[in-house]
Amino acid sequence: MTITIRRLGHRGDGVADGPVFVPLTLPGEEIAGTVTGDRIADPRIVTPSPDRVRPPCTHFKSCGGCALQHASDSFVAGWKTDVVETALSAQGLTAPMRPILTSPPQSRRRATLSGRRTKKGALVGFHARASDVIIAVPGCKLLHPDLLAVVPVLEAMTVIGGSRKGEISFALTQSDAGVDVAVSGAKPLEQSLFLDLAPLVNDHGLARLTWGGELVAERAAPAQPFGGAMVVPPAGAFLQATKAGQSALTEAVQNAVGPARRIVDLFAGCGTFALPLASGAEVHAVEGEAEMLAALDRGWRRGAGMKTVTTETRDLFRRPLMPDELKPYDAVVIDPPRAGAEAQVAEIAKSQVQTVAMVSCNPVTFARDAKTLTDAGFTLDWVQVVDQFRWSPHVELAARFSRDGG
Repeated sequence: MTITIRRLGHRGDGVADGPVFVPLTLPGEEIAGTVTGDRIADPRIVTPSPDRVRPPCTHFKSCGGCALQHASDSFVAGWKTDVVETALSAQGLTAPMRPILTSPPQSRRRATLSGRRTKKGALVGFHARASDVIIAVPGCKLLHPDLLAVVPVLEAMTVIGGSRKGEISFALTQSDAGVDVAVSGAKPLEQSLFLDLAPLVNDHGLARLTWGGELVAERAAPAQPFGGAMVVPPAGAFLQATKAGQSALTEAVQNAVGPARRIVDLFAGCGTFALPLASGAEVHAVEGEAEMLAALDRGWRRGAGMKTVTTETRDLFRRPLMPDELKPYDAVVIDPPRAGAEAQVAEIAKSQVQTVAMVSCNPVTFARDAKTLTDAGFTLDWVQVVDQFRWSPHVELAARFSRDGG
């Protein structure tokens, strides 16, 4: 049958009336194919969209790492901005939208690859689209070249520590000292395995290797720059996906809090925002993971040109900061996970805080939390969309809320 794609869904698939979901299509395209359930798995493009482009990567059709390489950059930028506007509209909200900031190709410094043993050795790469089959991705247009360069050593690790039945995950983080590798799903780290793995760190210039949460070797500390500090995150810890994305979000947060002199940073992680903000303000960083806060604290103590940064380990989902605890601060920075921070935002709404800088990786929960703040008298001053997960349906943003509409 022939159908017309009406829009893109939240996973980047085209959606036709029905709904029928069709991968690798764009709005306005007429496509032909066999409907199985609610999907057309192998569509034929009858009338292409003017926004359709030749995918820059030869692996695009088979690899599941990217979903939107067939769309022009201008289309993707507009669509991601529309996703945020649509989520806000569903809550009855609008906001001035700043121009989207998109990270360049081959700039992803953090990614997870999968490895599996084969009869002839090992295969390491991304999963195929909608499959558990692993696709090797030499010349990937998404990953930083430093990450691609360590694939041979990941293959060696898969042969040493993997099984034919299981799959290994490699959480990779690029740093100036080398790639930080955190391995999970492999054989237990027994002495014989340790002796085989440890030499690979120096031989291949890795910064650090952890295996099932245990340190194998560290050749050099995989430090990351956050403002005036160098921080060594725990193995596998969260880090913004690209340097450009981190810079864009940090600049937006700094712009949002303005001249605030006392700031509380909620869901602070390892200090992505707290430490740059400390160049001009005293910051209290609150985070549920003690290990991440310890890394933040070490970075601050060894850094220079920063005001006081204090830390507090606290589960903000179960124990949000209450209005009286928020009273000393001129501004709140909040960067919750995808679920948002419903309980914490409710307490901010009750507080006397004048300015909120919110960072979000989920437009839907962001809009929900934005509604809570605006109902309490805040103005949503602006939204900055940041696309650091290039060619994916993933959307990130920063926004400013204020009680004076400044």
